[in-house]
Parts: sequence; structure tokens; C-alpha cells
Amino acid sequence: MTVTEYDVVVIGAGPVGENVADRVVRGGLTAAIVERELVGGECSYWACMPTKALLRSASALRAARQVPGAREAVAGDLDVAAVLGRRDSFASHWKDDGQVSWLESAGIALYRGQGRIGSAQVVEVTGDDGVMTRLTARHAVVVATGSSALLPDIPGLREAAPWTSREAASAGSVPRRLAILGGGVVATEMATAYSALGSAVTVLARDGVLPLAEPFAAELVTESLRKTGVSVQLGAEAVSVNRDDSGNVHLETADGERIEADEVLVAIGRTPNTQDIGLDRIGLAPGAWLAVDDTLRVVGGGEWLYAAGDVNRRVLLTHQGKYQARAIGDVIVARAKGEKVEDGEWGRHAATADERAVPQVVFTDPEIASVGLTAAAAAAAGLRIRVVDYDLGAVAGSSLHADGYRGHARMVVDEERKVIVGFTIAGPDVAELIHAATIAIVGEVPLDRLWHAIPAYPTVNEVWLRLLETYGR
Repeated sequence: MTVTEYDVVVIGAGPVGENVADRVVRGGLTAAIVERELVGGECSYWACMPTKALLRSASALRAARQVPGAREAVAGDLDVAAVLGRRDSFASHWKDDGQVSWLESAGIALYRGQGRIGSAQVVEVTGDDGVMTRLTARHAVVVATGSSALLPDIPGLREAAPWTSREAASAGSVPRRLAILGGGVVATEMATAYSALGSAVTVLARDGVLPLAEPFAAELVTESLRKTGVSVQLGAEAVSVNRDDSGNVHLETADGERIEADEVLVAIGRTPNTQDIGLDRIGLAPGAWLAVDDTLRVVGGGEWLYAAGDVNRRVLLTHQGKYQARAIGDVIVARAKGEKVEDGEWGRHAATADERAVPQVVFTDPEIASVGLTAAAAAAAGLRIRVVDYDLGAVAGSSLHADGYRGHARMVVDEERKVIVGFTIAGPDVAELIHAATIAIVGEVPLDRLWHAIPAYPTVNEVWLRLLETYGR
């Protein structure tokens, strides 16, 4: 057994873990990172990048068909093989050579294998050959192991070899019939993608479509899915699943309906990858989410243990996990050097945006871009709010962007402070518009000042002026 010391040891080499390690090395400390699968993690190979690549070709084709002149130039349908090939390239063909090379260039040591906490500030790495290496962290251990798809206890489901988000992102062919359990982001994005690629898709959305989004956005997506031929069954719940000897999957719903498919995708939620990382050795529960304080230290884990990304359950989004990683890396360096810790609201070492300003894009048709609180969440938080809505299709830039453009925008205003606390916009190609709202919310820009932020004409951004006009001066 080899014993090695570093200032910081990170378990998990996804984008969150990579950012933690990079940040501490930039701060003058040494770092080692442990990974049991591919360096680069879920986002690089089975989530963000490959799934958006699956969606992009169909999105571009739809956009062309919505503009006269371009529409007439479009002949034929999607080339499925080309779409899958482009997806493969964005997943680096499921090889992590490039990511490993980056770690080396950044001065971060990589240990491949299963990392487990052995005791305080000690991580034991067991390689595929069974050889154990013991890593001692002088200052901190960071858990950044992410999450996996949650499989419900539905009779026959596991035996039916269901798809999770991983299989949906990496499939080598398109099933003729695809059943999807769930109505959230993964479910709706994959319904959009596979429907465009030729699958007959059925969505069993027990809790509704995009239940955490503004209702108008969920309604637009539901309508669009149905228009493209997707069967969206609101409130439907699978109670049994069976794959027969021919490979066909049979699902039965609570109301007795029987559905046949070639594959079934389970997209009902996530579970933390903390089952086998040694939490029991330090008095924490294996398989549990890791609660953290404002500087992302694990509650009950000692001053040396931190958790970043999905495992702390604050926000299960890659960009937000990377934001946490930057805060963790900086606070570890500050504490190691005896520097002041800025953990107050919006401080350098606090992840305040996790609660106030989380941006998210759902890459469905239409796209949904949001940041901050929904109207319902703001009201539940006890804020005195005013909700301002505007028809996005009525903006001049939208009509130029596409014929028959349909969309909607909403801002949620805190009437006490006269600042925006929530913003949602739904429509074709709105993803690139959300950062303006993120800045307005993070900066707590007063509405009176926003009147001086003049949107360029004619762009879809003019919706900002229309929302302010609707609110009134």
C-alpha cells in the first residue's frame, strides 16, 4: 500500500471535482483527485453535452422551417446517423484522454479507482487491480461524486433493464417506441429528442410536466410535445413493467392501461452517489445526501470535509455545482493560509446564488429559460410580489426570428424592494437571453435603473422594455 500526502483530496473527477482541484492548485495548494469511471463525469459523457447534441440538430431544422426562404431550401428529414455521430464526438467517444491531459497540465494528480474515506482526512483508493493507495489530506477532503438516476420500486422494472439518462444519452440506435416514466427536465428533453429522431414516444407524467416550472411554460411544452405526436399522459403512473422474450416492454398503469414499447426510460429523479465512499467510518449515513453549511462544509463531518455539486442536494445542475466548486476551492485556500473567510451573503466564500439566482434552461421545444423564484415559490417564501407577464410573440424581434413565433415571458417583482426575484421566458431559441435576468437578480438592480438598460431593436430582448412598460413607472 502506498501512502501519499496532498493539501486537498477530491473524490470525484466530474466538472465539479475538477473545478475544486483546479481552484486550490491556483491558490497555491496541492491537490489529488480520485475517479472510478471517466474523468469529466456525467456532464461530459452522459448528460449536458451529449444530450444537447442530440437536441440541437432538430432545433436547427425546426428554426429553418419557420422562416420562409429557408423553409424552401430544406429537403428531407434529420439524418439520424449524423446526429448520433455528432453526439458521439461531443462525448469524446466515451474516452477521457483529453480530460486526463488537462489534469496533468493543471498540476492535479489523478488516482483511478474507488475512493473511500478511511478516517479523518484520509481517503483510500482501491484500483481495478485491488491495490490500495492511501491519500492523506493536510487541509480538506471534498466529496464531489454526483448523483445517479433513481429507480422506483415498480414490480418488474429492474428486470426489464430500463434506460436511465445514461442510456438515453449514449444509445447507438433509436428505438421505434419509447416509453418515459417522469415529466421533469430529462423526461421532456429526451421526449423532444427521440420524437424528432423518429421514435413513437409515450410520457407517463405522474406529477405533471415540468412541475417546478411556471405553469405557462409547462403548458407550452406539453402542447408542443403533443403536436409532434408524443403521447403525454398527465397523472399516469406505471404499476408494473415486463420485458418479454422478444424484447418488447409491457407497462401497465394504475388505471389499467397497457402500453408497449421497445425501451423504457426512467426519469423520475436522482439519488446521491454516496453509498460506497466510507461515510459510515466517520459517523455519517451511506447513501444519504450530504447537508452543508454556508461554506459547503459537511454538517457533522468535521472541519476538513466538504461536499460540492449534486451530493449536497442544493441544486442539481452542473453550472451551479461548478459555482460551488469555486467557492469551496477559495475557502479551503483561505482557511489553509489563515486568511479572512467571507461567508456572508454574496461573499466570496458563500454560495448565495444557490438560493436566490439559479439559472436553468430546459432545451425542449419551446425552450424554457428561468432564473430565481417562480411566482409560487416567491409567494411561499412570504414575499409581497407582483407578477408581470408579456406575450413574447408580440415583440418585433420575435416576429422577425420566426413566422408564427409563440412564447411568453414573466418577471416576478419583490414589491418591498422593487427588484426582480424571478424571471422565466419560454419560446424558440430563448436560452441565450437568460443571463441578463441573472445579472439583474444577482445585482438586485432596482426597476427604476432597469429603465435605462435599453434593449437593442429589433431583437427578442425588447421583451424587457415591454415587461417594464406593463409594470408601469
